[in-house]
Amino acid sequence: MQSYEWVDATSVEQATALLAEGGAKKAVVAKAGGMDLLDLMKEGIISPARIVNLKSIKGLDEIHFGEAGGLALGSLVTLTRMAHAPQVRQRYTALAEAARHVATPQVRNAATIGGNLLQRPRCWYFRNAYFHHIGDGANLALHGENQYHAIFDNARSAMVHASTPATALVAYGARVELSGPQGKQRAMALQDFLLPPDMTRDRDTLIEDGEVLTGVVVPPLAAGTQAAYHKQTERESYDWPICDVAVVLQMEGRRVRAASIVMGWVAPTPRRAVESEQLLTGRDLSDNLVRAAARAAVAGATPLSKNAYKVPVLEAVVRRTILAAAAA
Repeated sequence: MQSYEWVDATSVEQATALLAEGGAKKAVVAKAGGMDLLDLMKEGIISPARIVNLKSIKGLDEIHFGEAGGLALGSLVTLTRMAHAPQVRQRYTALAEAARHVATPQVRNAATIGGNLLQRPRCWYFRNAYFHHIGDGANLALHGENQYHAIFDNARSAMVHASTPATALVAYGARVELSGPQGKQRAMALQDFLLPPDMTRDRDTLIEDGEVLTGVVVPPLAAGTQAAYHKQTERESYDWPICDVAVVLQMEGRRVRAASIVMGWVAPTPRRAVESEQLLTGRDLSDNLVRAAARAAVAGATPLSKNAYKVPVLEAVVRRTILAAAAA
């Protein structure tokens, strides 16, 4: 690992100005919790000349609830705080559960929601510097070791997005807030912000040069909202998901007024099960209906040579998560 300059930013304005100096060379990078950044540096994927520490900026680690009930998370809020904050657990159950199931307690204590959303893929080809220099590294998983890779939208790249909280946040309709040089600010839906992982790019989001992700905003919940989250792994602890599912339902008795079903770790970005949502909306829940919705969620799957097992696993997890949300 090469030497680098460390700068403790004291304001968002200072951080954006410092990051903008990196320009096209990407010589300056931001650090939030540092979990992914340190891995990328150790693995030889990136070699920055300067690291801008965001943890020294006051106010980015706060959780706020608006008068209308919406949730605002500063980008430096740790996953542990998200998982255990009483109001998050009470109002945004699926998000709290998603945060609680990330990695280990030690990782959750340091990792931030901003850094988690901006992390790079956990694909073993991506995480080896050798494959970044052979020209077609992004396609190796299509015909290689693809046990944990995408079963949807995988014609170009089989890498999946690595954020677990993103699955729940997309289900809740969250948006990200960004600050750039000279006070420029903008916001966009998280679903639109995330890009399919690509080894030829230096990021997998629409964040621009010099920008800092400053917050995540989750809209207020409609009356009758019930939600659930499930992460399926091979081991109970410290394991990457086979898949995860977040379901947010607006219920009126047994009738579904609106549904949001999002599946993670099965596509390059969190995938909405649109046909399943349409099947449920406006109908009374029944076991047959839920089974039909789960089948619809996996109908378009295009598994690779070694990950077809993920299709029935995902179908079962979708079904169980719908039932759990309906019973919440």
